[in-house]
Amino acid sequence: MTERRPCPPAPGPLEEYAARFDDLLVSLAQRRGFREYLTGLLAPRDRNKTLTCLADAEPVVGAQNPSVQRLQFFLSESTWKHERINERRVELLLADAATAPHDQGVLVIDDSGDRKAGTATAHVGRQWLGRYGKTDNGIVTVTTVWADARLYYPLHAVPYTPAHHFPKKRNDPDFLTEPQLATALARQARDAGVPFRAVVADCGYGDNDEFRHTLREAGLPFVVALKPHRGIWAPADEPHTPIDAANALTWTDADRPGDWTAVVRTFRDGHTETWWATDATLGGWGPDAPARLVIATTDPATRLSTSRAPRSANSICQLWTVCLSRWMTTWATAPLPSGLRAGHQGRERFDSLIEHRPGELGSADGSKARHLR
Repeated sequence: MTERRPCPPAPGPLEEYAARFDDLLVSLAQRRGFREYLTGLLAPRDRNKTLTCLADAEPVVGAQNPSVQRLQFFLSESTWKHERINERRVELLLADAATAPHDQGVLVIDDSGDRKAGTATAHVGRQWLGRYGKTDNGIVTVTTVWADARLYYPLHAVPYTPAHHFPKKRNDPDFLTEPQLATALARQARDAGVPFRAVVADCGYGDNDEFRHTLREAGLPFVVALKPHRGIWAPADEPHTPIDAANALTWTDADRPGDWTAVVRTFRDGHTETWWATDATLGGWGPDAPARLVIATTDPATRLSTSRAPRSANSICQLWTVCLSRWMTTWATAPLPSGLRAGHQGRERFDSLIEHRPGELGSADGSKARHLR
């Protein structure tokens, strides 16, 4: 067997890490491209990490630089398998005592969108891009992150393909919605041996009945957000929304809280706030049901307001950890106090990852680049 040619090493301790993937990269060019890509991602830069920035070249005019073209070929044309690279990365995380997951962490599900002009790129389409807060032409990737109060890291990612890419649109058997992709990723994390206490997600997934049902069928506990005014079918004299369910509960003041329980929430910056939480009954959900409806608020006295909040406030309510609104509702199958704290910390850490990391790492084309993030 021909001896492998030595590869120029990555800087400092990064070489020891990169070398653990060498058996998955068949050529010297692949091993060198892998090291150049990792180095570009981790090196400090003064601008967004586009392809030219990753290769440390000038924007636009440097696009034809050999180092840029070499990296472009590695990411888009080379034959290495991003699935195997990611499997090895997760295996290393599980094997290291400093990063090994445990069953008190949470599996955070969310999606991240990047703008992308044109129609030729795979997975591109006009769709909701959460990080920009509007519908635009772009690519959305569904992701999972393992998190606890100490650390967080991404596990798996898969791009969402809009229906117009399929011959039969939404009726095509290969078409999958974002909640369906998220459920598959949750199963993938479990099958990879990643322990977690619960799956947590915002109301983009929590409002999806199929998503909650498939998680329950898979035996995966969950804590997911729900829009405050999400309605259900119920008899006329019973609550129809979480706000209605809250109105059915008793509250006088902090000294006489009635059905509400004080919960101290610890935020990422270390400060604490006292919130009020309760188990409510709505349709088939309640304190003694398989799935519970947990309502948390900074001021239970506001529960008497049944009018819809302004659209901007509603959008804030949809986030599990952005506590700028008075109302936050969750479907929960995890115990209230610790489940609430775990979900909060995991979501806030994940929000930090998806809101800031894409801007720092750029929006490199191709699914391989996205999986390596």
